[in-house]
Amino acid sequence: MQDFFSWLGSFLGELIRFVVDLLSRLYHHVSDAARGFLDGLTESLGIAPSLISVAILAIGLWLLYLALRALLRRRLIATVVWGVLGVMVLSWLIT
Repeated sequence: MQDFFSWLGSFLGELIRFVVDLLSRLYHHVSDAARGFLDGLTESLGIAPSLISVAILAIGLWLLYLALRALLRRRLIATVVWGVLGVMVLSWLIT
């Protein structure tokens, strides 16, 4: 009976080890892919590869999206305001 429980404990330990190694490798590959994407994006735009730069980029793109939505709703003043703000944020970031 003791051999069965010894085998069962060993099997469960190896199974847990396999799952942990698999998840560790998956996380490593996902983080490498994300790092490569962000490095390529920031390098092509000429901005610093930091989280703050990417957040400011997202804010600038969001402002341009708001300008597009306002344009589709035929609100010209809002389109100009959101568009100018979006372009200002992105031009400040990229230069």
